[in-house]
Amino acid sequence: MSKERKMFAGLPELGISNGEDLKETLTNCTEPLKAIDQFQMENGILLPTLQSALPFLDLHGTPRLEFHQSVFDELRDKLMERVATIAEGKEEDRYGKLEELLEKSFPLVKMPSIQPVVMQVLKHLPKVPEKKLKLVMADKELYKVCAVEVKRQIWQDNQALFGDEVSPLLKQYIVEKEAALFSSDLSILHNFFSPSPKTRRQGEVVLKLTQMIGKNVKLYDMVLQFLRTLFLRTRNVHYCTLRAELLMSLHDLDISEICSVDPCHKFTWCLDACIREKFVDGKRARELQGFLDGVKKGQEQVLGDLSMILCDPFACNTLVLSIMRNLQELLSQDSLPRDSPDLMLLLRMLSLGQGAWDMIDSQVFKEPRLDLEVVTRFLPAMMSVVVDDHTFTVEQKLPSEEKSSLSYPTTLPETFNRYLQENRVACEMGLYYVLHIAKLRNKNALQRLLPGLVETYNDMAFGDIFLHLLTGHLTLLSDEFGSEEFCSVVFDGFLLTSFSSKENVHRHTLRMLLHLHHKVLPSYMETLTKTLEPPKQSSEPVKELYTQLTEKLEAQKKSPPPLEETPSLDLGLHPVTVPTTASTPTTPL
Repeated sequence: MSKERKMFAGLPELGISNGEDLKETLTNCTEPLKAIDQFQMENGILLPTLQSALPFLDLHGTPRLEFHQSVFDELRDKLMERVATIAEGKEEDRYGKLEELLEKSFPLVKMPSIQPVVMQVLKHLPKVPEKKLKLVMADKELYKVCAVEVKRQIWQDNQALFGDEVSPLLKQYIVEKEAALFSSDLSILHNFFSPSPKTRRQGEVVLKLTQMIGKNVKLYDMVLQFLRTLFLRTRNVHYCTLRAELLMSLHDLDISEICSVDPCHKFTWCLDACIREKFVDGKRARELQGFLDGVKKGQEQVLGDLSMILCDPFACNTLVLSIMRNLQELLSQDSLPRDSPDLMLLLRMLSLGQGAWDMIDSQVFKEPRLDLEVVTRFLPAMMSVVVDDHTFTVEQKLPSEEKSSLSYPTTLPETFNRYLQENRVACEMGLYYVLHIAKLRNKNALQRLLPGLVETYNDMAFGDIFLHLLTGHLTLLSDEFGSEEFCSVVFDGFLLTSFSSKENVHRHTLRMLLHLHHKVLPSYMETLTKTLEPPKQSSEPVKELYTQLTEKLEAQKKSPPPLEETPSLDLGLHPVTVPTTASTPTTPL
């Protein structure tokens, strides 16, 4: 059967003649013109007063087809409006009327001109008859054009089909997050964590998933299960971000049907406000603690979801920044970390987030116990680094006759190193402390700390998020790259220790050099260029970055050197560089 025949195949079911009937009539008649007139009379618009008016259209040269088509279009639009009005009304039998209309119109669902009416009826039925749903699902073309309201009814009983629809979106989300981490922009002001939660929720994937779910709790649960499964399979923390963003996107739309049944809703809402401020204040800390302490016996499974929400890098970033700020306050008050309830809560939440994968994998829903030695031994070791730095800075300010022969420490306390390697909560704090030091432009402390990051828990120092932040922070010390000692610590002492085995480190190193190559000591840059040449098996992004770097270096060689005779011309073009001497900023933490 041809496509055209299929389209009009449903007309005879409704007692309406189609092309086949006209063909049969003309084949069997003796007077074709009379037969055509009769066919037009029987199948035209059955309005007696219209028959006498039609000849006027003929006189104006308006084809009958054009007239009938315009009437048809007008009637179809009116019918579609009426369907929406009935569905939005309050009549008890409104859905009965729509089902009746569906029965009459569904045989014509393949007709392009009638299809919009059928789809409008399907869209407004809260429960489409199962037989019709199956027919739509079995036909790829119908399934493609039907409204998302109809698809939701199909998906809720077909997890595999829903998975096929959701899967490309989840892949797209991960690709977008990774692209942001490897962004060509290198800045401390505009980094991965800069967009606000509300801005992130306007992303294409989150909006599409929110629309696909609608108010359907079953579909929401399916998406959460997909995210848990993918997080388990890949350990990719961006799935945790999406879990929180999706819930808050539904919250923004006031979808109470879902928010009221997700036990993590209020916790996520409170945490979202903290992420927006990049700080957990005392009031919100107590609220969050209330949610954690309120997990009842028999409902421990909710800890799996709470841990996933706390494992979101944006939540983790907020918690560690808050811990750093908390430690600063404790230092100024001469208080001990163990005596601060707020600090202990922040560490508890950080520990719960860091343990998300283990909890979901083992299905043992119990808060991981925080190693108290992190507070009693690791944090004091970290503070001792601060004290060393402060002592050295004060010493440099003394008159020469009062100075001792104190040199800046080069090694780190053994406890500090051990906890960086063995405890993930301690390691996370250690890494953020290094970022804090870089933000203060404290070259001495940074040169002491960076080599200690070569061996960290689960190689966290070579993760994309930390390297993304570190490379951005190092732009603040761009002038220090003119020193061989500093270059040696950053590259030989840290980045180059793993770039050959970890391609992401190679990429981040090249990203940084694209921005800072003109600041790097020329002889050192030459060696780096040879070392960082990608092997044949490298991925395209690495090769592309390396090509961009070599092109920039070539262009730099060709550009004329600045004229030394006219230094005044440069004054308005470059910021004044403060020399790094004894007045290097100290480390208040």
